[in-house]
Amino acid sequence: SNPPKTKKLVPSSVLSPMLNSSNYTVWSTRMKVTLRVYKVWETIEPDSSEAEKNDVATAFLLQSISENLILQVGDQASPKRIWEAIKARLLGADKGKEARLQTLISEQLKMKDPDTISIASRGSYRN
Repeated sequence: SNPPKTKKLVPSSVLSPMLNSSNYTVWSTRMKVTLRVYKVWETIEPDSSEAEKNDVATAFLLQSISENLILQVGDQASPKRIWEAIKARLLGADKGKEARLQTLISEQLKMKDPDTISIASRGSYRN
């Protein structure tokens, strides 16, 4: 018995999450699930030699990124290399925005409660 062809697993109307400059972590999680559902995630893990699965995974990846990013990463030889190139470009930006947001939230909380700052600076603040 032959296993089903990958093409039969992929409906023509699958929507991949769209990547932008600030959602790499969420995009990554959604894409992992999408690629697992269609049995092509293993093309991201090791360098896979299964051409049909590589093509499916590459199609999912490229339909979920901007044209500008496709121009930057589309020449990679495998879905794994495309994934790594996307990750290298966007994970740092995503983490940086998250860190800046945490700093802004922290600063806003301090501004709302000036007593906390003066108590904490004297070292007499207790939980």
